[in-house]
Amino acid sequence: MDLNFYKDGNIHFTGCAGAGMAPLMYIMHRKGFNVSGSDLEKNANTENLAACGLKVFKGQSRDNLPLNSKKLLLVYSSAVKEDNPELAYARSQDWTCLRRGEMLSEIAATYKRPVAISGSHGKTSVTAMLAHILRESGAAPGYMVGGKVKGWKFSSDPGNGDIFVTEVDESDGTHASTKTHIAVVTNVEDDHCWSVGGTEALYNNFAQFARQGHKLIYVQSEIPDRLFKTHPDKTALSKEEIDDKKFFKHLSTEELSGLGGFQRWNAAVAVSAAAELGIEREKAEKAVLSFPGVERRMTVRYTGENLVIMEDYAHHPTEVRASISALRERFPEYHLKLVFQPHRYARLQRYFEGFAEELSKADSSVIVPVFAAWVEKGENMLTSKDLAAKIGVESEFIDGSWEETAGKIISSINEKTLLAVLAAGDADALFPFLIKYSETMKK
Repeated sequence: MDLNFYKDGNIHFTGCAGAGMAPLMYIMHRKGFNVSGSDLEKNANTENLAACGLKVFKGQSRDNLPLNSKKLLLVYSSAVKEDNPELAYARSQDWTCLRRGEMLSEIAATYKRPVAISGSHGKTSVTAMLAHILRESGAAPGYMVGGKVKGWKFSSDPGNGDIFVTEVDESDGTHASTKTHIAVVTNVEDDHCWSVGGTEALYNNFAQFARQGHKLIYVQSEIPDRLFKTHPDKTALSKEEIDDKKFFKHLSTEELSGLGGFQRWNAAVAVSAAAELGIEREKAEKAVLSFPGVERRMTVRYTGENLVIMEDYAHHPTEVRASISALRERFPEYHLKLVFQPHRYARLQRYFEGFAEELSKADSSVIVPVFAAWVEKGENMLTSKDLAAKIGVESEFIDGSWEETAGKIISSINEKTLLAVLAAGDADALFPFLIKYSETMKK
């Protein structure tokens, strides 16, 4: 596809409030295309887009589409169903319609050196860290980060046409369509296999993604070693080598202390990719130290005399394990209390035992209702209440408004506590109330 065909037409983004859609809309706007978008609700992403003078509609209707345009491309998010009025009308008119991941692949193809990061965990952090290193090194990269980087107004930029850094999504298989100068894989597990046709289909997609990279960088473990064994130009990073601290030759032990556990692995992947792009190794390593982080990833939300409130995006047993390890390392003297929101019923069914095992390693936990992610709950599916019961006596299920839930959580705290909310859904709505009740408790 030649995107320039639509330069004198229009590109409409259905579902533009999403973390993966708003950055694409912004990039195309900066590239000089006529763009518009819509979503059921407005948020900070849509406000930023509107502040750039872009047309952003609340609600979705065929009337939002630029019907007077003879060249219209419609890009839609994975949350958009086929009966969506905008998508349905565009299809009825035989307009070109691309999923978000397909559009991202088309954008990446317009750059000389596209770099795509895929993986079951950590791809947003690695993407943001690599973009930060390149920015700090004066490379003027294009980038698309599927999360909000602290201190950045926009999580995307068109750059100068040379390097483009982006995360690509395995949950819908669209990463398999991306051709790259460097393919990066942080890890491979069977998460999201239910949405792409099973475990083998998911693994085949990862293998295809890697094959389409001129260069491959990945972190070693059993599954990726098997999937990528025939790649002709690969760099396989071992966790043991990274944990040995000798990997970072230009950082002191004190400087490395701020990179614990999985954060160090993410940094190692980002530094390796930057070096492959021609950035001096010392410069890349030093840039890691100024990385501001991604919102909802190990983010401190509140600090009091005897209470710290943090947030992390962990929503898979492996991520929960890594988060607990990092939290324990950072706050060893605190009672660790988790608030966990399962993300998707399908994931809870598949990893129910794993979630229970990992969450039981906290000192106590609260489980809130499942974030369904626009998918209906099937019959006889396990619930958050079931998970709390499985974890045992130190866990409770709370179902109520976010304010009611926050009040119950804070009132239960009677010792020096680290309260960590692990969620990829809408449980971040808890924080204003958690902070309010924490302040009240101090008085």
